[in-house]
Amino acid sequence: MSRIDERFAELRAQGRKALIPFIEAGDPDLAATKAIIPALEAAGADLIELGVPFSDPLADGPIIQKAALRALESGTSLKKILAMVEEVRPQVSVPLILMSSYNPIFVFGEEEFVRNAARVGVDGLIVPDLPPEEADSLQELTEREGVDLIFLLAPSSTEDRIAMVAKRGRGFIYYVSLMGITGVREALADTIAEHLSRIKGVTDRPVAVGFGISTPDQAREAASWSDGVVVGSALVRLIEEGGSPEELAESVGSFLKELKAGVLKATEG
Repeated sequence: MSRIDERFAELRAQGRKALIPFIEAGDPDLAATKAIIPALEAAGADLIELGVPFSDPLADGPIIQKAALRALESGTSLKKILAMVEEVRPQVSVPLILMSSYNPIFVFGEEEFVRNAARVGVDGLIVPDLPPEEADSLQELTEREGVDLIFLLAPSSTEDRIAMVAKRGRGFIYYVSLMGITGVREALADTIAEHLSRIKGVTDRPVAVGFGISTPDQAREAASWSDGVVVGSALVRLIEEGGSPEELAESVGSFLKELKAGVLKATEG
C-alpha cells in the first residue's frame, strides 16, 4: 500500500476528508518552497501537490502561469525540484505529489525521472497532458518504482473514460470540477455532486475535487461530496504578494488553517 493509499485509508476510517494544497515549486524560489511545505503539513495538509513550472502549461490560469514564470526566472528545474524534495522529505510525513506537464519529464527521461522521484520520496505524479491511452510506458515505470500515477476526470468524461481511469489510476482520482483553466471562482459548479456520484458508482478509489476552490465555505461544500479537496490558486495568490520564506510560510499556513476548518465542517455531526 502506497503512502497515498495509507493516508486516504486513515482518513476514511476517521470519517474525514483530505485537504490537498497545491503550490508551484520554486515560486518565488526553492528556498521559499522548502519553508512552505512543512508549514502546510503543520496547518493541516493531508497531501501536498507541487507544480513543476513549464513555459507552456495546459490548464493553468493566470495566477499559476505567473507563478511558473517566477519559478523559471529563479532558475527552478525538475532536477532541482527533486533535490529540494530530497532535502524536505525527512521533515514531513504527508504524501508529496508532483504535477507536471509531460515535456519536462520527457526531456529528463522517463525512466531516470521516475527512478529519481521514487528515490527522493515523491509519492505521486499527475501529468495533465498525458491521457491514459498514451501513458503505458510511464505507468509501467511508476508502478515498478512505487509512485502512484494519478489521472484526471472532467465534467465531460464519458462512462468509458470513467471506467478506464478508475481501473488504471492509482492513489486517487483527480476530478476537475469545471471546464477551462485553474483560478479563483466565486461559486463552485452546480454539477459537482452529480458527476461525483457517477464516478463513485464505478469505483471505491478516493476522488478529490480541484479547480476553483478558494474559500473555507467552498472547501466545505466540495468536501461534503468528495474524498478530498485541492486548493491551488488561492494559495499561490498569497505567495505572489511576496515576503521572506518564513513570512510566506506563515501566511500560507494561516490561510490553510481556515480552509482546514471548512473541510472539517463537512463531516461534523
